[in-house]
Amino acid sequence: MHGRSSRLLVLAATVALIATACAGQGGATTAPTAAPTTAPAESAAPTAAPAESGAPSASAEAGVLPASCLNDYKGTEITLLLNQHPWTDGMTPFAKEFEDLTGIKTNVQSFSEDLYFDKMEQTVRAAQGTADVYFLPMDSTGYSQFGAGAIEPLTPYLNDPNKTSASYDLADFPNGFLEPGTYPPGDAAAQLYGIPISFETYILFYNKDLVDKYLGGKVPATMDELTAAAQKITDEAGKDGIYGAVMRGIRSDTIMDTLSGVVFDAWGPDPAPPPYGLWFDGGWDKPRLTDPKIIAGLTNYAKMVKAGPPNALAIDWPDANTLFSQGKAAFFIDASLFGPSYEDPNASQVAGKVGYAVLPPVTAGGPSLTGHWLWGLGIPKNAPHKDAAWCFIQWATSKDLTARIGASTGGAPRMSAYNDPNYTGKLNPAYITTVSEAMKTSRTTVVFRENWKDGALAIVDLMLAIEQGQDPAAAAAKQNDVLKAAVAQ
Repeated sequence: MHGRSSRLLVLAATVALIATACAGQGGATTAPTAAPTTAPAESAAPTAAPAESGAPSASAEAGVLPASCLNDYKGTEITLLLNQHPWTDGMTPFAKEFEDLTGIKTNVQSFSEDLYFDKMEQTVRAAQGTADVYFLPMDSTGYSQFGAGAIEPLTPYLNDPNKTSASYDLADFPNGFLEPGTYPPGDAAAQLYGIPISFETYILFYNKDLVDKYLGGKVPATMDELTAAAQKITDEAGKDGIYGAVMRGIRSDTIMDTLSGVVFDAWGPDPAPPPYGLWFDGGWDKPRLTDPKIIAGLTNYAKMVKAGPPNALAIDWPDANTLFSQGKAAFFIDASLFGPSYEDPNASQVAGKVGYAVLPPVTAGGPSLTGHWLWGLGIPKNAPHKDAAWCFIQWATSKDLTARIGASTGGAPRMSAYNDPNYTGKLNPAYITTVSEAMKTSRTTVVFRENWKDGALAIVDLMLAIEQGQDPAAAAAKQNDVLKAAVAQ
């Protein structure tokens, strides 16, 4: 559950080309570290690869759309239920292109995020449908809607050559980006229910001036070096209001996505497939907070929190982001989507001074791993015009539109966008390099479990206990029992 926090920041600064993110687990460059050489083994890709049919895509003019989308739904009006988000802002100027190609009219209904979640739930669970396409949180929210039978599976559309162009190329999305929308999680017969439109992954931001001043310009090459460097800067400059790190340190489930990214880095390339993911060993009755790699990852996060300001345990993303953008912290691990805002001199005091890197690996030259959270598009089960809705989703998530819309979010979820000047030309090259590398081994931070908040807090409390100086192994043993009890409720 990724806190809706960072998504709201992005929303507030859309004008400044900031990007966005959804809720505690349940709601997004130079000197990047070397790219990992292998992606972590995970569950197989969802059975939603579009069939190769020999049928040409509708026409060169139409690009990704099949003939059915161009000819069969003229005059149909579809309702788009959307969050007021940079993706929505980026898509809206192009909507007329879709209407001109297909003859399908679009009725955009967008709501601020604090209102959107309630509106979404009311709409998709209603007896009578009113929305055809909606902004889908690809996390436990989407999973809960799947469990209620409220979402239309997209696999049948993807596998039908009359409904999906052979050029759509679902494999252009990293498999780890499709997993959060694939239900039931881990089932061989799982289907895809959402197509990604924007994501955040967890990377390292650093202040080049502070790294030059206190570290001789050397960016830490390992996580141990990073935590030591952050503490060194705080020890030397904390009295002057300059800190080695700033992190989300508040006791809240909204820190879980960033926390999970750091723990994934320590976990390494070993599998952690859905539905149990990182925190459970193949069953909800088998929490593994006592695993040495998980303890190591939580300890790394705790050390970064400890290297922060005196009020580190009261800091959530808004204060952390503000401190970093004011030049008061050397390092910040958080959502990639914060990056574009740091390059805007009207919104940031560190414009032109920010470095971007994938999370430092456990060992120098080793793999860097992280986590991610996504927004997607879905079709409610009660949608009045499902086929026309799929035409819109197929168009809006095509390679071309993903790149063009992504320039407004900084979180394009297709790999091809990172070679498309419509996307790369609008963003810092180092940011683009780092995020594209992080995508290759990023894994979902979602925990597919109802009422996960208490479980998330059991993990947060373990990190905080370590930060406060408790013995990590003893604290882990205690919180392992707390986590087991929390998910058993």
